[in-house]
Amino acid sequence: MFHIIGQLFVGLIIGAIARFLIPGKEPIAAGLLGWLITALIGMGGSFIGTLGGKVIFGKEKYAAGWLMSILGAVVLLAIVRMLT
Repeated sequence: MFHIIGQLFVGLIIGAIARFLIPGKEPIAAGLLGWLITALIGMGGSFIGTLGGKVIFGKEKYAAGWLMSILGAVVLLAIVRMLT
């Protein structure tokens, strides 16, 4: 249970950093839904960063660092903005 809460919290931080790095008006809903989407973008960015790290570094058990997670979240946020 606490692992899920921790993952949401880290995803929220990474998603907020990604939104800070890509300025502009958000087409996504504000309020509680906006915070949830920010956390989901952060968690998705961590997943993308982990996959990118595995491809780039070729390690089987590569854990995404903050930099790869933020980079993945920025890419995911850019894709979401292009689609909306």
